[in-house]
Amino acid sequence: MRYLTLEKAIEAWRKLQPLTENDQQKLSRRFTIDFNYNSNHIEGNTLTYGQTEILLLFGKVIGEANVKDVQDMTASNVTLRMMSEEALIKETPLTVNFIRTLHHTLLREDYTVYKQLRNGQQTSYVIHAGQYKTRPNSVITRYGDRFEYASPEETPALMTDLVDWYNQAEKEGKYSPVELAALFHYRYIRIHPFEDGNGRIARLMVNYILSRHGLPMIVVRSRKKQDYLEALHQADLNVGPIPSDGAHATLNEIAPFMRYFQELVANEIYNDYLFVTRRDENVWWYDGQLIDFRTPNYAKLLRLMQSSPRLTLDDMKDELGISMTAVRKLVNQLIEKNYVEKNDKECSWRVIITPSV
Repeated sequence: MRYLTLEKAIEAWRKLQPLTENDQQKLSRRFTIDFNYNSNHIEGNTLTYGQTEILLLFGKVIGEANVKDVQDMTASNVTLRMMSEEALIKETPLTVNFIRTLHHTLLREDYTVYKQLRNGQQTSYVIHAGQYKTRPNSVITRYGDRFEYASPEETPALMTDLVDWYNQAEKEGKYSPVELAALFHYRYIRIHPFEDGNGRIARLMVNYILSRHGLPMIVVRSRKKQDYLEALHQADLNVGPIPSDGAHATLNEIAPFMRYFQELVANEIYNDYLFVTRRDENVWWYDGQLIDFRTPNYAKLLRLMQSSPRLTLDDMKDELGISMTAVRKLVNQLIEKNYVEKNDKECSWRVIITPSV
């Protein structure tokens, strides 16, 4: 769509309603993988997109994987389902207990962090699942500045203010759902109420708000992490360094983040629209990107791999009627893009990319 706007994206999406059960299931599966992979990848989780897909859909771990990353991804998916179910109960107001329950589910249990100080001494502290922070937290920006979040003493009152504000604002209808979600995200991040998991909870709460108001859930893509952080940073410059100011920031003050967020939501919703409407043998999807193969052999090869996972290179050559050199080139490019993975142990192919038909 030329000159895509948020309004055009939402209009196009609403014209598709109601979706068929099959389209709903395909969208739900795609979102589950994309959201969990990206939200955790932003925070340093090392599971690949393919590993995430197999773990969440089939409960299996493939290849080498960090145990904590597997546990974190599994817990993330449980938390996503919990949030999604709660968002459907529109007559129930948001509570701080719900946010803390999400956090407890996400982190699963208390754990100890060990760090080495500059003088070489070891220090440690406990991360409490579902409990507000007990130590001050801050971040070093990519410009080298230290940015302080709300103090442990301020946090309970500021979180109560945030939830009370949200419930009242939702009731009054003063803000659009997208404005509500952006403002909640920014204010929450400026409080940073927990020792760990704040970014993941913020992105869950954005989708809680959008879903409550009948809009599709969205994904902040890890490949565009710097755009996300820069938009927050520019809003921080407008709002100033005082945490309580950030926790009560206005839409005008967070204008840079609001512009970023509106564009993000527009693109994500329009991609959902395309996911449902663009049906073609050569159109596939990978991590929110529409892949339109110009050469039909790519799509043919992917379908062969799906139907016959133990296909050999010689089989591919015979089926496609092309040279071995051409087969190797196709296969290597699919592997390099992470569209397929080879299981050397089982001598089989696993197709990660999703067909549109």
